[in-house]
Parts: sequence; C-alpha cells; structure tokens
Amino acid sequence: MSKKLPVVTSRGGTVEPPRLTPAPPPGRLIDSPRFPAQAKVELGNPVQRKNLHHAMTTIRDKRARVAGELDNWEDLRLAGEAIKNRTLRHLDTYLVQLEENLTAAGTEVHWARDAEEANRIIVGLVEASLGETREVVKIKSMATQEIDMNEALEEAGIAAWETDLAELIVQLGHDRPSHILVPAIHRNRSEVREIFNAEMGTYGRPAPEGLDTEPKNLAGAARLHLREKFLRSKVAISGANFMVADTGTLVIVESEGNGRMCLTLADTLISVVGIEKIVPSVEDLEVFLQLLPRSSTGERMNPYTSMWTGPASGDGPQTMHVVLIDNGRTQVLSDPKGREALRCIRCSACINVCPVYEKVGGHAYGSVYPGPIGAVLTPQLRGVTSAVDASLPYASTLCGACFDVCPVRIPLPDLLVHMRHKVVEGKKAKGGVHTESAIMKATGRMFSHPRLWAAAVNAGALGGKALTGRVKHFGPLPWPLSKWTNARDVPIPPTESFRAWYARTHHEDGSLK
Repeated sequence: MSKKLPVVTSRGGTVEPPRLTPAPPPGRLIDSPRFPAQAKVELGNPVQRKNLHHAMTTIRDKRARVAGELDNWEDLRLAGEAIKNRTLRHLDTYLVQLEENLTAAGTEVHWARDAEEANRIIVGLVEASLGETREVVKIKSMATQEIDMNEALEEAGIAAWETDLAELIVQLGHDRPSHILVPAIHRNRSEVREIFNAEMGTYGRPAPEGLDTEPKNLAGAARLHLREKFLRSKVAISGANFMVADTGTLVIVESEGNGRMCLTLADTLISVVGIEKIVPSVEDLEVFLQLLPRSSTGERMNPYTSMWTGPASGDGPQTMHVVLIDNGRTQVLSDPKGREALRCIRCSACINVCPVYEKVGGHAYGSVYPGPIGAVLTPQLRGVTSAVDASLPYASTLCGACFDVCPVRIPLPDLLVHMRHKVVEGKKAKGGVHTESAIMKATGRMFSHPRLWAAAVNAGALGGKALTGRVKHFGPLPWPLSKWTNARDVPIPPTESFRAWYARTHHEDGSLK
C-alpha cells in the first residue's frame, strides 16, 4: 500500500508538501569550495572512482565504435559547427522568427533575463494551472537545474517530480547530479537499490519487496513509482534539445520514454529553454540527430525523438508555454572567442574523455555543468568573480581530447586558456598579484640578461652537486612556489649546465674535443 501524497490546497491550506528536491548543502553552488579543494575530497571516494572509471570506459568505447561507422563523421562535425556559428551570428533574427512561429502555433512565449525572472514566470504559470494537487512532473533539463527551478517551486509549496531514471535516483538520494547525460553516474546498482528501498515509500509507491540489483528490476520499480505521478499531474515541465526557428517546433531526444509521457499526458506543458538552442530550419536537424546520439549515448539514433509545434485540440497538452532564458548567454555572445562555447549541444562527449573528470566526478565543479564544457561555460555565464568560478578554467590538463570528440568542434583547450587569461586579468584589475604572472615576469627578465642567466644556471649546478645522492626530488616548495609545486615533484637540478658541458666537450670551432 503506497503512502498518500501530502498536498497543499490551492487556497493555502496548512498541510505541508513533501520535501522532494535534493536538499543541497548550505549555500548555493556558486558558494561551493574551489575546485582544487573539492577535488581532493572527491578523490578520497574509491567507490565513486571505480564507478566512474567503469562508466566512462564503456561510454567512450561505444561512442568510438558508432562514430567510426560513418565515413563522413568529420563532415558532420564541420556541418554542425557551421550551422551553430551561423545561428549565433544572427541569433537576434532567429529569436524573433522563433517567437513569431511559436505564437502562431498557439504557444505563449515568455522571456527571462536571469534565473530569478525565469523562476518567477514559471511559478506563476504553474500556480495558474494547478488544481488541489500541488505537483508537477519534469523531464530532465539542464536549463531548469541551472536556474534552480525545483527549489523555487518547492519554496512555493509545489512538488517537482523528476521522471528521468537517473534524475529520480539523484532526487531520492538527496544528491546532486554529477554528469550532464547520466546524472547518477557516480552511483552503482547496490547504492541505487538502497536509495529506492529507503526513499520511494516516503514520496509515493514504495519499492517492491525483495528488490534486487538487476537493472531491469530497478527500472521496473521506478516505472511503477512514477506511473501514478504521470497519471495524476496536470502540469509538466520540459527543456528542449533544439528549437526550430522557421516552424516554431521544439525537439526532445531521450532514451526512456518518460519525456514522452510528460509531453502527452499533462494538460499544461511549460518548456524552459536557453536562447542558444535554436536551429534555423527542420533540415538542420538532419545533422544534429546524427551527431547527438552517437556523441552522447553511443547509439545510432535516440529511442525517442519527440517534436511538437503548439497544442492540438483533444490531443496532448491544451496549453503550452515556452520560457526563453538568457541568464548570461548574451554576455557570452558578446565575447568573440568565448561565444564558441554556445555551440554546445549538451552531449557530454567532452566529459566522457576528460581524465580529470574521470578521477574526481562532477560534484567537484560547483556547477550543473561539469567537465571541460563546465570549466569554460560556467565562468562565462556566472562571471569569474567567485572563488569557485575562477578556479574552474584550471580544472584541466589541456590534453585536447575534448576537442577531438566534440561533435560541433568547440575548441575547448583554447577556451580554457582564454578563460584563464580572463581570471588573471580580473585579479590584476582588482589590484591583486597573480603569482604565476609574477614568476613568469621575473623569469623573462632573467632569460633576457645573459649574466643573470649564467648566474642562475651556475647556482643550479652547485645546488645539484650538493644534493646528488642525498635526495631524489623536492616536495612542495615554500610560498609562492608552492602554488606550482604542491601537486608536482621538483627534480634535482643537473650538476652541470649545458654551457659548462659544451665548453668541456667542444672546441671553439664546434668540433668535439
């Protein structure tokens, strides 16, 4: 017998709604610890590291296999890049066209400058559409996570049910997503079973007796738990993978069918989408519907691709809204270099190949966007004024694997360096001292003066002679060099400089002695 869902009446009754959304740690994500500090914490979780390694290896292998099947894969990447670049160059025109066609199809369009305005609009729309049951069902959406929409609804006494399996695991576990595509990738099957057994009964139908760790049985438990919510909820909230400007069509791709349940059963559908998700025409989808599934899930095509163009009488939601959010995107667009990050189609391919992400997971990034794209996009959307955002561009080895797999060819290593430059310039503007810049400036002065350089190499050789046979390498050096050496071994200097070796082994004419 499942528990009855507590509700708050539309007249503001005294019964409190259940706390459904994962209660985040104190403070907002932007107040999270800096990446280096949180990364050390995450590295201390061996179960998570094992889970991530297994999952990343599997996804990488699948992606490489299905991408390799296409002899025009690189042409598709170039086409995706070109379409996105053209769209961003004329984004204002396409946005106006999109609004006109959405409105003509019967969809009401709302514009939101930032997260606060978006949440105010969404809460108002939900309030106007709900009956006595104060709840909505949700399709997995990065945009709604970016603006903390679930929390805003909860503060208004409205329960937001996640229906994606991985998002459901995160929500019931009072956790945070750690991956764009698979939010619960840091959890294994045993952990999922424990979460379901402990939490499902609190918020609806409990997990079946004797639930084991078989994936099909865990998915079956989630299906039974969610079915009553699908059938009961009057309002659904979605994102969109793409918006087609010339038809006013929204597109969602998914693997489970939960999205289609939300898109067809509710009376009111509210779609929350970033303004960069536009493509000019339906024909452009041909490119992205080949690139996206292969890059994200390693599939040739998505099991479910849903497209809708306004409400239809007697079929599906009868009221549709689209909330277009800026939330820093026009700021990114104003940067001729940084705007390349707006090509992102949220496939997570860069995350899956990132050696840093595989070791520390997504929670270390202090953002809903982890990995290389998060290290670039988050500081651009939020600015580099906070400690966590200023640390993100350094959360990378600059190995270049992320660019190699990006389906729209975002030059992520270049953008990471670009953002590091912005961090340094921001510190200088505030009158701060950037240690690495100071060291490089001093080194440049030494390199440009032969006598200083000769003295430095001779001093290094003397130090090398004194230390040879005693120690193999240095540990972290004192501040300010500790900024560079706290994660690196410093080798012992050679006992002889190149100049000294050359003078000892060569004549003045360059011949060997």
